[in-house]
Amino acid sequence: MTGAIGPIIAGAAAKKHKVSEEEKMTTYNSNDLEGWEFKIVRSSFGKFRSQKAVQKVCEEEARAGWQMLEKFDDSRIRFKRRVEKRSMDPHIEGDAYRTSTDAAASSRFQIVIGILLLCVGLAGLALIFYR
Repeated sequence: MTGAIGPIIAGAAAKKHKVSEEEKMTTYNSNDLEGWEFKIVRSSFGKFRSQKAVQKVCEEEARAGWQMLEKFDDSRIRFKRRVEKRSMDPHIEGDAYRTSTDAAASSRFQIVIGILLLCVGLAGLALIFYR
């Protein structure tokens, strides 16, 4: 059990480092904030390495009035939009305030892991009953 704690602590430290880094990278003065809202869209799988993926997420976010401000790295893109664009939210498909692009990929990953675990369990049962 103790061996599993190391990766958890390392993951938490990495997340804390990214949050701290984002706070330093996203400083605003009062003029920057007047009439604007900001968000960071993340991909746990480094999806933004591909220009095609960056273009796709920018097109999706543009439907709700978001504009790409900057790409931090292959996992994070910062967007901004005028607060007046909030009125579009009820008329768009999806969540205007999403901060992750991994929902579908994560669901597929969970399904694959579930199938693999089921197969391993069935193989174990077969070994027990057919000995």
